[in-house]
Amino acid sequence: MEKKRIVVKVGTNVMTNKDNRILGPVLKHLVEQIATLYEEDVMVVLVSSGSAIAGKEVLGDVDIEDASKRRQVFSAVGQPRMMRHYYSIFHDFGMRCAQVLATKRDFSPGIHRENMINCYESLLSEGIIPIANEDDAVSVTMSMFSDNDELASLVAELINADALIILSDTDGLYTGHPEDDESEKLNKVTVDENVEKYVQESGKGEGEGRGGMESKIKIAKGTAAKNITTYIANGKQKNVILDIVAGKPVGTKFTA
Repeated sequence: MEKKRIVVKVGTNVMTNKDNRILGPVLKHLVEQIATLYEEDVMVVLVSSGSAIAGKEVLGDVDIEDASKRRQVFSAVGQPRMMRHYYSIFHDFGMRCAQVLATKRDFSPGIHRENMINCYESLLSEGIIPIANEDDAVSVTMSMFSDNDELASLVAELINADALIILSDTDGLYTGHPEDDESEKLNKVTVDENVEKYVQESGKGEGEGRGGMESKIKIAKGTAAKNITTYIANGKQKNVILDIVAGKPVGTKFTA
């Protein structure tokens, strides 16, 4: 029987606290859920943000004035730090992980795309959890993803995933601001529903990630339209991934 495949994208806001410090317990619980699914023959590809914030946590303020160059430096320093976290935690659960960095051009039809497919298929066949991220250190404007939500969607399509789970710091999509008493969480959305009208503006600081709810809705709809069920859910909620895979009404579910 073919193993089920899901892509889980974890955003920077999930793995950091209010002071933009990486939260080890959150990463551990994330890996713990992936390990549980592995025992149930569900393979996970993890798309992880956090390299820029991890680099900024080490370097603090730098003298580089250009924002894109600062991001390159933060990411180049932070990426191995994030992988050290993940490698150690996966090892503690008796599992193996691998880093897969990519730019947008790697998903274009041709030899680069074929190479990506071969890489993911080979890793998954050996029971190794791929951890994907944008190769920020060498990405240029033409080859950048809009954010890691887009990367996660492309990976889900690439490996013919059964589902995409986008983990954010909110419980899903609401009809207003999540903290307003009158706002209601939408449990299920179809691709032709106009839910964009509910999106709230949010301000983000440097290193905190590029994707907001508007981006998540666009990506979720686009992925669902390709018959890959997509969820937006709260990554800090206990067992959120396991609950979604078990079919519990968690987060907001996007379907075709």
